Amino acid sequence: MKRPLQTALLTLTALALLASTGQARTWADIKKSGTIKIATEGAFPPFNVLKGKELTGFEVELANELAKSLGLKVQWVTQPFDNLLIGLKSDRYDFVIASHGITPERARAVDFANPHYCTGGAIVTKPGGPMTAAALSGKSVAVQVGTTYLENVRKVSGVKDVKTFPKDTDAQAALMAGRADAWVGDKFTGIELVKAQKGKVVQGALLFNERIGMAVNKGNASLLKELNAALTKSLSDGSYAKLSGKYFGQDVRCKS
Repeated sequence: MKRPLQTALLTLTALALLASTGQARTWADIKKSGTIKIATEGAFPPFNVLKGKELTGFEVELANELAKSLGLKVQWVTQPFDNLLIGLKSDRYDFVIASHGITPERARAVDFANPHYCTGGAIVTKPGGPMTAAALSGKSVAVQVGTTYLENVRKVSGVKDVKTFPKDTDAQAALMAGRADAWVGDKFTGIELVKAQKGKVVQGALLFNERIGMAVNKGNASLLKELNAALTKSLSDGSYAKLSGKYFGQDVRCKS
């Protein structure tokens, strides 16, 4: 499942070319139907994860809350992370909430709502393993394909091998099985991994910081406006803080 950097860049280019061709449902269309179609990965705990047939996680609960605030029912769709923005450009759903870091490349293809949390790419390794960017020199690193983690690990000088996996949980499993010296992923996911493994792994430094946002089709200003308004309401009325506390024990909103 390893994806060369050239292929990833071509995918972003293709998305950008599609940016003006979509026939996305406007807010008026969605409101009239009474149902909003939302896509996520369903394999990125604690943000979005399928537990049996139940889709749950911080982002899932947040999106359900935003939809309720907007007076809408929700139809969920799960897709591999690498396909989510492509499906959005094909109008298979109205918006995506799946821990997408807001990057200039992605912003050329889709429009992002205001960030719904801030985080960073963290190194997790077994005790005695590499804890900093410099220490990754000569090491193998496991990451999920199509992510900002992959992009940023590729920028680290001296990394021996970047192993890519279709799911973040697969990348974590590679670390646990000794097939990689480190895993790089979301810092909050890393905290959960450290807790779950009870001392078998430790979290090191952050490689980078990032802002995470929901994505809508390029130019869908009416839907973007409503999502931003609903998110602002959640941030101000205490419901966001309550949900964030439930999953992380802290408020993960962006501070600036």
